[in-house]
Parts: sequence; C-alpha cells; structure tokens
Amino acid sequence: MLIHICCSVDSHFFLEKLQKDFPEEKLTGFFYDPNIHPYSEYQLRLLDVKRSCNKLGIDLIEGEYDYENWLEAVRGLEKEPEKGARCEVCFDKRFTTSAKKALELGEKKITTTLLVSPLKSQEQLKRVGDEFYASHGVEFIAVDYRSGGGTQDQSRVTKEEQLYRQDYCGCIFGLTMQRDQQNRLMDEMFSPISGQTLPASIEERLEIYTQRNALEDEGKKYKIVKQKFLNYRQFNCKLISGKKELLEAYALSYSTLPRKKAQGRIEFSHNDVHFFNREEIKFITLQTYNNLTDSSYKSIKELIYNPLNFDEEQTLRATVSDSNYDLTPIIVVNEIPQTKLSIYLDAKTYQDTKEKLIIFS
Repeated sequence: MLIHICCSVDSHFFLEKLQKDFPEEKLTGFFYDPNIHPYSEYQLRLLDVKRSCNKLGIDLIEGEYDYENWLEAVRGLEKEPEKGARCEVCFDKRFTTSAKKALELGEKKITTTLLVSPLKSQEQLKRVGDEFYASHGVEFIAVDYRSGGGTQDQSRVTKEEQLYRQDYCGCIFGLTMQRDQQNRLMDEMFSPISGQTLPASIEERLEIYTQRNALEDEGKKYKIVKQKFLNYRQFNCKLISGKKELLEAYALSYSTLPRKKAQGRIEFSHNDVHFFNREEIKFITLQTYNNLTDSSYKSIKELIYNPLNFDEEQTLRATVSDSNYDLTPIIVVNEIPQTKLSIYLDAKTYQDTKEKLIIFS
C-alpha cells in the first residue's frame, strides 16, 4: 500500500495504526506536498517525516516539489476557505500523482495521512479518493482514525515522539487567511537578505530539529520545550541627511520607532555612543561596532549582508544601552553625521512562542 504523507504529526500515528490494522501489507510512504510554502517549511516537514518513517521501519519516497505547477492548478481559488474548492483541487493534484506513483510501483491500494488531520474533511477526501479509484483502478483506503478518541491518541503520540507540530496546513493562501483571522504577523514568510536566522523562524526550527536528530543518533537525551518571548521583525531602515543624501545605515535588532519616522540631530556623545535629540535614538560608528564585537567589518553594506547572529546582536545592544529591555533604535553608520537627519524605521515587536532544545548531560 502506498501512503501519501503530509507531515509527521499526522503520519506517525497514522502509520502505526496502519501497521496494526494491515499487518500483511508492505507500507511505502510517499511525501508529495508541493503546496507547502516556503521551501524551508517543506524541508522541515520532510526532515521530521524521514525520522518517523525510519523509526517505524517504513520506506519513504520523496515526490517532486513542483510548487509552480501547484500554484497554476489552484489559480483563481486563492480566497477559498479551508476545506473549500482550493483544497479539493489540491487533493486532486496530490492524489493523481500518488496514484501514478502507486501504478508505477505496482501497488493496488493508496491512502493518505490527511485523513487523520482535524483541518481536513474526511468526506471530501473519500469522495476524491473514490473518483480516482474509478479512473485509475487504484483502491483508496479511507480509514477513520480520528473518531473514538483517535485525535487524543494522536496528540499523545505527537508529544511522546517530540514531533514537529506545525500550526498551519502548509498552503500560503490558507496561512494568509489564518493569520488575518488571528491578527498575527505572517512571519513564516520573512527571510532576511542577510540570511540571519531569526527567532521563532522556520530556519531556527530547522536547525533545532536537525540537531535533535543528531542527538538521537548519538544516543543523547533531550527535550524540546516551548517558551513565550518578545519577538521582532524589521521591514526596512533608511537614513537620509538634510541634503537628501541616502546614508548607509544598519539598525540593530529590536530597534523600534512608534511612528516609523524621526527627524533631528545628534545632540551629544558619551563613550563612543552618540545620542539623537528625538525618540532616544543612539548612533555608533562601524569602528565602534567592530571594537565592541571583536569584528572586522569594512563597510555597512558588508554588515547588512552578513551580520552577527541574533544573540550576538542582543549582547551588543545590552552593552550599548546598559539594559536588557531596550527597544530604542541603535543605528550603525560609517561616520557620525553632523547634519539634520531623517530616520525611517519600520519594525514590529510582538508576543510569540518558540521552541528550545534542552540537552541532558
């Protein structure tokens, strides 16, 4: 039997149940999910699915990540709600590809872990699966592992196995509507040009779960926990002199301006920190930045494209501001400008939750 797999939270429990209910069947997993966006999220879910299949002794095949073709397939259905017409087209595409893969492998039965997802309609999935049985001759096995306490058992398995628990189906359109309804920033779509790993980002999770797998290979004990914290995303920063000249500038993380703009001048300096006369803004030179961080940046541009990691920046912020709770802008420049300045800074702080890996000695 070929099993289309969407994620480890659904697949681990689902595959365990299939192994028990179909002991004579050789189960083969097929990870085909071109709807998942961004690609880093796809990589993270695949990483966790590989781990699950390996633990359960199930072969896994990775399908093509043909995201552009998926976008074309759902064109015009972007605003459809979850479980609506877009989902049905998405199922059609994934079932078609899964059915073709089953035929290629000589399998006569297919099913999907989507059946156990509380976000999906089992009736919708069964209808689409039956249509493919009629057209392709591959039987769709519509098992119901959600009823009879199945959802609670699935949650137990997810916790026991410390699986990656994503909080959206994977589709960018579903995510957009979900975040709009929650009035939350869609920070899954943020990836800075610097490549810096941001807190609670998909890239940070990918690092954590990759390290988790390495710890298991080494036989080390660990625990993945969650913690609440103040998160931060910066959208843009621009510094303009009184002569309308754009100056090279870099704003440290957690730099915020309530009205996104401030105008004024450098008022005084102390210990190589230069104080603006508006919004408590502070300036330091690139040379001071290098001295305080033991770095050797030669230009602001180099700093923008290859900054220190997030934790190192926070250490620098605490040094410059003498505070662990400082949110004022700290701007790095080549030289301290003596003219009137306009600072444009669009950034957001917000309450969030992130994973943390605890390693037991």
